[in-house]
Amino acid sequence: MMGTEEILRLTVAALMARTGERQNDLAAGLGLSQAQVSRKQGGAAHWSLEDIDRLAAHYRLPVLDLLAGPTHAASVLHGSVASLQPDSAQLPPAPTSTPTPATTVLLDEAAAVVNGLEREHPGSAAGLVRSSRNPAVYGQPGAPAAAPDASPPTASVQPCVLCGQPTQDELEGFPQHLTAEDCAEAMASANPPSTAAPAPAAEETQAPAPAAPIEPPAVVETPVAPVAPAVPAESAVPAPAGPRRSAPGYASGTLLEQIADRVHEVLAASSGDLEAAQAELIKSAIPDVMTLLKASRVGGRYEHSEFPPTQEILRKKSQKGADEIWEGRPKWRNPELFAAVKRGEQIEVTALDMNAAYLSAMKAWLPIGQLREDTSGVHDPKKAGVHLITPATWDHTDLPNPLGNRMEPGELWVSESTLRLLLDCARQGLADAPVIHRSLVSGASEALLEKLRRALAESRKTALAEGDELTVAYVKAMYSKFVSTIGESSANREIRRPDWMHIIRAKAFANLWMKAHKAYKAGLQVVEISGTDELHVVGEWRSVFPEGRDLNQVKEKTTYVLGGKR
Repeated sequence: MMGTEEILRLTVAALMARTGERQNDLAAGLGLSQAQVSRKQGGAAHWSLEDIDRLAAHYRLPVLDLLAGPTHAASVLHGSVASLQPDSAQLPPAPTSTPTPATTVLLDEAAAVVNGLEREHPGSAAGLVRSSRNPAVYGQPGAPAAAPDASPPTASVQPCVLCGQPTQDELEGFPQHLTAEDCAEAMASANPPSTAAPAPAAEETQAPAPAAPIEPPAVVETPVAPVAPAVPAESAVPAPAGPRRSAPGYASGTLLEQIADRVHEVLAASSGDLEAAQAELIKSAIPDVMTLLKASRVGGRYEHSEFPPTQEILRKKSQKGADEIWEGRPKWRNPELFAAVKRGEQIEVTALDMNAAYLSAMKAWLPIGQLREDTSGVHDPKKAGVHLITPATWDHTDLPNPLGNRMEPGELWVSESTLRLLLDCARQGLADAPVIHRSLVSGASEALLEKLRRALAESRKTALAEGDELTVAYVKAMYSKFVSTIGESSANREIRRPDWMHIIRAKAFANLWMKAHKAYKAGLQVVEISGTDELHVVGEWRSVFPEGRDLNQVKEKTTYVLGGKR
């Protein structure tokens, strides 16, 4: 069985088809944006009770009729069925339209929509259909099948409530064709193409009215790509270079549309001033990325905690101070190479820049709920949080320590990303495993931010391909500000997860260390690593790393001679 909201979406689509509306028309009537209507109809957002009242007022239908299903609502709007609220005030009928060329398109799309619905909810669409020729419910196990040579029983012929053409079938108790193809064929048979010249207007007014309006069947409208706001011709706003692209298979099209719509909206409001648009987009990056996060979690298997109790070790000691978590920030130089330089040698070095380090680091194991104490001393890979450890000794002088530049011995608190890197080094035989004394953890997922990360990454990739530096800057502001403000920051009051902040930042450092290790295993000499995205090497690096601006690529920052002028 379909849920109430799924039936409401079908009803809205049917009423839109019945009145000839598109999503932008409905949005204007409800006081929403077209993108909001698209998200609600696509299932990325919910129709609220307030929205239902607005829908009922917009279509001049009582609320009970609106919620009674697409066939009933369309029939009440059509006037062929009495309202479930007969005592309610009579509302003027909603405007209807005669068939247009777009009707044919809607009819052609209907079959694909029904097939898609059946794939997503097997039996749900078919379970609503009952034929007067075969009283068995379609799609239900054990339904009797008609014999091949059996003739159907006699049934009354009535006009379809949607297309107005004769039918012997019923849908939810009302005469209606069973499929969009049946409606289309009936309409084509009743209205064959004509090459005759159009009759004079005066004669048209005297022509008899058809027995029933010819309307398309109830269909679920596929969300369409939003359109940039209209701008007067004399101040036409240049949109970001290149066409709007459709969503790839692995990123949410709705999130991509939201990002593109926001850029177009601000660009239009700035009258094409790229600098002003960029300043405004960067200014709104925090609320915008939080909106995207919420949209990306719609339909998720679990709800993450946005304001769990903050453990003492995650609290800042002062307003500008730090908490007790060590992120493993790398700052390392190869002592052997620098000793050779002091002996007079000169070494040619290439500084490589890692692309969008924090964006890549959003794919990290993040705790879902409140952190709780675990003193077992065993790392559970299905949980994540922060850990009190004693790290092992690092004896490699030609590789940086995964802990970064920390020199103090003894225990320290590290985040999930740092602990997983240390355990991976132990599995590779680079060092002993750290000793875990105490952990504060919760059930975790590596895909918690994956939909958001993919949408930002795909928007960035498309913008780079199209030379749209405005969108590139906007995306960068969103992911960088997201990471920096999800802890204890007054700039973002929608979430407080300092554990997430530490884990993501430490993941960026861990990714940089793994790039250095990859270069080392490939025979390159690692000269220096620092920050989140800087790796200096000696050797032919293009045989190890692909060059470019994509997330899995690196770009050359500069080349210099160590021991010469830098």
